Amino acid sequence: MTEIWVRSSNLENIVVGRVTARWNAAGNRILRYHLDLRHSKMNLFRELSAPELFILQSKVDTLVAAWDEKWVQHQGRQAVLSGKESAEDLTAAALLRLDGLNHILAHTLSVDDAVDWDALKDRSAYSMPKAFPKAEPVYAPSSAPVFTAPVVSFWKRLMGKATEITEQAERKHREALVRWEGVESQRKSEHKTALAAWNSEKEAFWADHERAQSAFLMEQAASNAKVDELQSALSSGDPEAVIEHATLVLEASDYGGLFEKSYTIQYQHDQRLLMVSYDLPSPDILPTIKAVKFIKATGELKETSITEREQKANFEAVAYQVCLRTVHELLEADVDQNIGKILFNGEVQFIDRRTGQEARSCLLSLLVDRGTFSAIDLSRIDPKACFKSLKGVSAASLASLTSIPPIMKMNKEDRRFIDGRDVVHMIDESVNLASMSWDDFEHLVRELFEQEFQARGGEVKVTRASSDGGVDAIAFDPDPISGGKIVIQAKRYTRTVGVSAVRDLYGTVMNEGASKGILVTTADYGPDAYEFANGKPITLMNGANLLHLMERHGHRARIDLREAREAMV
Repeated sequence: MTEIWVRSSNLENIVVGRVTARWNAAGNRILRYHLDLRHSKMNLFRELSAPELFILQSKVDTLVAAWDEKWVQHQGRQAVLSGKESAEDLTAAALLRLDGLNHILAHTLSVDDAVDWDALKDRSAYSMPKAFPKAEPVYAPSSAPVFTAPVVSFWKRLMGKATEITEQAERKHREALVRWEGVESQRKSEHKTALAAWNSEKEAFWADHERAQSAFLMEQAASNAKVDELQSALSSGDPEAVIEHATLVLEASDYGGLFEKSYTIQYQHDQRLLMVSYDLPSPDILPTIKAVKFIKATGELKETSITEREQKANFEAVAYQVCLRTVHELLEADVDQNIGKILFNGEVQFIDRRTGQEARSCLLSLLVDRGTFSAIDLSRIDPKACFKSLKGVSAASLASLTSIPPIMKMNKEDRRFIDGRDVVHMIDESVNLASMSWDDFEHLVRELFEQEFQARGGEVKVTRASSDGGVDAIAFDPDPISGGKIVIQAKRYTRTVGVSAVRDLYGTVMNEGASKGILVTTADYGPDAYEFANGKPITLMNGANLLHLMERHGHRARIDLREAREAMV
C-alpha cells in the first residue's frame, strides 16, 4: 500500500497534503509516515503520523468521519442562524409595511405635487451610430513572379544548350507574368465592384439613419409640443386639460405599490368643481403580517398576522388618508386655480362573502372647497376626525363595506359617445380602405369590433371626433379573464406608423383606466413602434390584420397604399 485514500461526503472542503516519510539514520528503513489534512470551511487542521501506512489510513478514516459529522452539525447551526436572520429580516419588513399604512398622508406632505412640465418632455438624443459597421474592402496586390536565371551545367553548355535553356526559362517567366497580370486584373476588378457596393451600402446606411433621426426629432418635437399645448390649455382653464392635469397628478402619486390606482375624473367648468371617483384598496390586499418566526424543528418560517380588529382599523385609517391625500395633491398641484371645489367619492370593489359575487360600494364621500381645505394643517390632524369635521359622509364602519349614498353622484355615462353609423355594408373588393374618409374608417373599425365582441355580449361605442386624435372607440368586453374596457384607435394611414402614435395610445389607455388598447391602421408599424408596444397591454393591427378581421366576418376589401397616396396628391 503506497497511497492514502480520503473518503468523505464533502470531499471538496478537505485539502489533503502529500504523504511524507521519515527514515532512519542509515537511510534503509522508514520510521514514520506523515500526512497533513485541512477542512477549508470549518478552518480545521490536523497532522497525522503512523509507523505504517495502514495505520495512517485508519487514522485518516477516523478523522474524516469525525469531520463529516461536525460539518453536518455546522451546516445545521448555519441554517438555524440563516433562518433566524431571514425571520428577523422578514419581520422588520412586515413591520415597516404596517407602519407605512399610518404614513400615507404624511408622505405626500413632503412632496411637491406640482406637475414638472419639463420632465414630461422627451429630451433624449437619437442613437446615431459612430461608424459604419462593415469594414471597407481592402485590395492587397500579390507579388509579381520574379525571373530566376536557370543554372546551366557544364555539359549543357558544352552541348550548346545554354541559350535554349535560358530562352525556355524566360518564356515560362513571361507566361507566369501574363497569368499573374490576369489574376491581378480580375482581383482589381472584383475589389472595385466590392468597394462600389460597400460605398453604396454605406451611403444607404447613413441615409437611413439621417431619415430615422429626422423622423425621431419630428416625433419628439410633436410630442413635446403637446406638453406645451396642454400646459397652455390648462392655464386658460380648458376642461379637458384640467382633467388631463389631474390625471397626471394622481398617476405621479406614489403609494409604494400598496395598490393599483384606479379612478374616474370629471370637471364642471362653470362651478370649478373637480369630481373624483377613486377605487380604494380593498381590505384583503392590505398587509397583515406582523412577525415571522423560524421553526427550528421543521426549518419553516411561520407568519403571525395582526388581529381582525387591527385589520379593520388599518383599512379605515388607509381609506380616510387616501381621501385627504388625494384632495391635497390635486389642490396643491392646481397652480392655475382652476379648481374651487373637489368631490371625492371613495369606492371599493370586493367579493361579497354572502353571495360570492363581486360587489361595489361607495364607502365615503367628501365635498370640500379650496379655502376650507387649505386652512387645515394636515401634519397635525387625525384623518377620520378631519374628514368628519369637513362634513364628509361615510359608513359607521368602513370595514363593513356598507355602501352609502354619496354627497353627489358622478355621471358615469361618457358624453363623448355618439351614435354609430353602418358602413361595412357599403364595402366590397373594389373599395380601397386606405382611401376612405377618416370618419367612415373609424365607423368601419367600430362595426368590425362590434361583430368580434357580439358573441360574448360586448359593446363598442364610437366617440366624438377630437382635435387631439385621442379615443376613436371604446369597447366593453364582459369576458371575466380577457375583457374589460378597451380603447380602440383607428389610423387610416398610407405611411408607416411611428412610435409616437403608439405612445399616445398607451397614454390614453392609462388615462381611461382601460385594460387594453388596440391600434388599427391600413399601413404598418415601424420597428420602434413594435418595440415600445412589447410587454404593454397594446395590440398593433396592420393592414393585413385588418383585412383578415374583415374576412373572418364575411367582408372583403382591399388596401392599396400607393393608389391612396397618388389620389391624395
